[in-house]
Amino acid sequence: MGIIIWLVMGGLVGWVASLIMGTDGQQGIILNIVVGIVGALIGGWLIGPLLGAGSINEGITVMSFVVSLIGAVILLGILSLFQRRLP
Repeated sequence: MGIIIWLVMGGLVGWVASLIMGTDGQQGIILNIVVGIVGALIGGWLIGPLLGAGSINEGITVMSFVVSLIGAVILLGILSLFQRRLP
């Protein structure tokens, strides 16, 4: 059941992060899921301890969603920096 939660929440988090960063037209649902899952990992590792929030593994809460969303936005920001530098 955990993998289904990761896929659904990853897709939702990735989609919202792509809307915030303005990259929604450039990526499909698979990339949204990947960005959401990797963003959740980044958020849970970097931001979760700072805010005292749990990850999605511990339960789906508003705080775990926000932490995952912040991680996904950070990931998309880093990716956009690398895309601008490449010719």
